[in-house]
Amino acid sequence: MSTSLRDQLLKAGLVTEKQVKEAEKQTRKPPRKEAKAAPRKPSALQREQAAKAARDRELNRRKAEKAEAKARNAQVRQLVDQHRLPSSENSEPFHFQDGSHIKRIYVDAEQRKKLTSGELAIARYGKSFALVPLDAAARVRERDPNAIVDLDAGPSSAASDDDAYKGFEVPDDLLW
Repeated sequence: MSTSLRDQLLKAGLVTEKQVKEAEKQTRKPPRKEAKAAPRKPSALQREQAAKAARDRELNRRKAEKAEAKARNAQVRQLVDQHRLPSSENSEPFHFQDGSHIKRIYVDAEQRKKLTSGELAIARYGKSFALVPLDAAARVRERDPNAIVDLDAGPSSAASDDDAYKGFEVPDDLLW
């Protein structure tokens, strides 16, 4: 008789099917327990991949910034194109300070009056300048603060000269 011990025990009634199955489970190899490995030092390949990923992220960030700046410049140019005032035929130069340089734009008498009263603004338009209304200038300034020339930013040398001699009064009998 070549019956197995399992079958013999079952026939004798010493064990049940349930006990047999459980015993078989125990004799099988237990599932592998994944040992928590100590953190490994990254290999040279992993370091190179991490460095390349960092370079790629930086490159993508720069490209996105360039694209955003280009889109803002296009919006500024479009706003100035849409809202700039045409130059008139009988125009005279209006001189203003742009940074450390004195620039000029040709305007008529009405435009000059509006410029000095603050109803118009001067916008940088490529390599030249254009007159735009204040509402358009505000929208342009939101996109690019440097696109609008600040006419009030020029240093007032006359005011600073007067401040230096504020405590000294000129006598009434002084003749020039």
